[in-house]
Amino acid sequence: MIGRQFCGPPNSGNGGYVCGILSKGVEGPATAVIRAPVPLDTDLNLEARDGGTVLLGGDGGLIGQGGAATQALPEPPLVPTLAVAREATLTYLGHTQRVHPICFTCGNVREEGDGLRVFPGQVAGAEKGVVACPWTPHAAFADADGVVQPEMVWAALDCPGFFAWVEKEGRHGALLGTMTGEILIPPRAGEEYIVLAWPIVREGRKEIAGVALFDGEGRMMARAHQVWIVMPPRPPMTAPATETAGA
Repeated sequence: MIGRQFCGPPNSGNGGYVCGILSKGVEGPATAVIRAPVPLDTDLNLEARDGGTVLLGGDGGLIGQGGAATQALPEPPLVPTLAVAREATLTYLGHTQRVHPICFTCGNVREEGDGLRVFPGQVAGAEKGVVACPWTPHAAFADADGVVQPEMVWAALDCPGFFAWVEKEGRHGALLGTMTGEILIPPRAGEEYIVLAWPIVREGRKEIAGVALFDGEGRMMARAHQVWIVMPPRPPMTAPATETAGA
């Protein structure tokens, strides 16, 4: 069951969190694919299959699947310092616009220990779309030894890739479809890290992004390759027809 705490869109699971669940048990880099919206507070079936994991709905329909990586992982264009990341987060769009205020990863109305509060903004002097922010994992997202749970790391890497493309193109409206990631050094609660994301290429409705996590010394802790699916524009709303009384 994916609890409502772990939402991305208001009524669906956070893509990175779900991909992290699907990647559990995979040795080395893993690829997770979300095939359908992930319902919240609903009994689901998580099964081992063909060397990986599948997530099924109550009706047996495929929601997502994970397994060994099928995609190479990208190299970051730069390694920002904590000072650069702290400056960049001041320009996070969610501070001035209503983007995804309740999202588990990037929602700015979520309290410490309830949401991850990852707020990426454009890096000054970098190419358009290169975003960064600091992130200090809360103890609520770690085990008894203070090691952050893998699905929380995947979730922290989720939304920055979205905002990389928002900063590059100035347009909202995409959902995470595929995420390939690896955790090189598990982060620890209470320590300050740096999240970096950058746009790679757009292929039709697919926006490819890279994301990485560094410690304060610049060591890479985790990284990911993402495929975002651009949603078609919503049709304009039309006013309901009204009847005109006869003369």
